[in-house]
Amino acid sequence: MTERSEIVLADGVRLHVDVSGPADAPVTVVMLHSWCLDRRIWRHQVAALSGMGRKTPRVIAYDTRGHGRSGATRLRSANLDQLGDDLAEVIDRFAPSGPVILAGHSMGGMTIMEYAHRHPGDFAARVAGLLFVSTTAEGHTHTRYGLHPHLASVLRAGETIGAGLLARSGAWCPHRAVLPALRPAVRWLLFGDDCSTDALRLTLRSLGRASLRSIGGFRASVGAQQRLDTLALLGDLPSAVLVGDRDRLTPPACAESIADALPSAGLQVFPGAGHMLPLERPEEVSAALAGIVRKVVREAKRESKREQRVSGAADCRRAA
Repeated sequence: MTERSEIVLADGVRLHVDVSGPADAPVTVVMLHSWCLDRRIWRHQVAALSGMGRKTPRVIAYDTRGHGRSGATRLRSANLDQLGDDLAEVIDRFAPSGPVILAGHSMGGMTIMEYAHRHPGDFAARVAGLLFVSTTAEGHTHTRYGLHPHLASVLRAGETIGAGLLARSGAWCPHRAVLPALRPAVRWLLFGDDCSTDALRLTLRSLGRASLRSIGGFRASVGAQQRLDTLALLGDLPSAVLVGDRDRLTPPACAESIADALPSAGLQVFPGAGHMLPLERPEEVSAALAGIVRKVVREAKRESKREQRVSGAADCRRAA
């Protein structure tokens, strides 16, 4: 059963949070969604994790500031630095102890990297597994929108100018009225060869909830981030990197560089899939995440047994 909750962040912004799974679960999974969408893109994975029996994790899925049911963001806070700090607050509040697995799609993956960069001590102490889905550690370095490089440069310039205008348009959502007309463009940009009606409908509804300020405000930070050096310092964590070979926003080159920086990460490229892997390839994404959960649970049990042996030995020495 999913519990709906919220957290008021240090700067006063309210985040909507869904929590499910047993309170005494051996591990907690925190799911971070993509730019302009919301937590619902993970619905298939949340459902899949609930059926893992004794290994079922606690699952936290929340709407980023300015997205979904969460409160509006100020323009100066519409950046990845702030999202990394927000993630730190969510973990402190909803998963104060035990191992944590972080799963990020697109901007959600970039948020994880920013958390690792800005809170390295907390990351090292708490994070036990990672799933990066359709994301990048190099901003818009590899983004070509599936176009010729010259055309892509022109489109990026226009997109950047447009984002600046939208960012100053306020925390309202007038674009909801024109989303039906944008349906073909959204379908082309975000999905690959196959796209279910349900997946496209959910994506459009999520886009309709993101304010103009959020749509435009995060663009500069997302395009500029460079975090391969941060990834290289994360050590040997159970990790997976997933990408579709039709992804026009974060193409396979993005995933390959992440996997190269994380030697322990397995890289999976899905033929015919686009940017929306949690909705396009739900079973495969769920399987990858469940695999990480199983590895982390096994390691947590081993660590618990080691601690018990050490504690038992210490008790024997004191008794002697």
